[in-house]
Amino acid sequence: MPSGHWVDTTSLKRAEHFRLYRAYAQPHFSVTADVDVTTLHARCAAPGGPSFFLATLFLSLQAANAVKALRLRLRGDAVWCHDVVDAGSTVLRPDDTFTFATFPHTERFADFAAAGEAEIASRRLATGLLDGGDGDELIHYSVLPWVAFTSFTNALPGPDESCPKIVFGRYHACGAQWLMPVSVQVHHALVDGIDVGRFFEGFQQRLDAPAL
Repeated sequence: MPSGHWVDTTSLKRAEHFRLYRAYAQPHFSVTADVDVTTLHARCAAPGGPSFFLATLFLSLQAANAVKALRLRLRGDAVWCHDVVDAGSTVLRPDDTFTFATFPHTERFADFAAAGEAEIASRRLATGLLDGGDGDELIHYSVLPWVAFTSFTNALPGPDESCPKIVFGRYHACGAQWLMPVSVQVHHALVDGIDVGRFFEGFQQRLDAPAL
């Protein structure tokens, strides 16, 4: 059972915001912005460089864990705060369908990459869609490497879905830079625009100086 604690929603400084958006039929909002992956792209493109996908997943997961709001989850009328959240991402199979894979949070990229490569190899051979790891301790990731999109919306099971959704698009050259669109979709009862902004700031800082 992932570690964490219950949150007293009545004592939250944004308790009114929580009650307001908790009653919405469509309480989610999304933000899409480009991040500068120039430094990371060069690192990954060098001989023996790491997987660009696993590197961006690792760095974004670090940034997400640093923002408390992205670790909050609705559980009925209550709110749970995870100490640490993992990544659940789509993986493309040889027949062009996708399955879901789980990438546990680690402090060291070497550990994350080793486990991630094994998980991808295993899930690409899987015939089922889900294989555990579908609890609310995840941030849901997806990748659309064919499109440098400017907006994105996710399929949601209902208004109580509170796992953040992060989607990476196709990285592309822009002058001397390499940019990648990133979409973040969250539940407004738990997450505000400032929290999404802090995620993007933290992610960009890690992309500029990747500790891999």
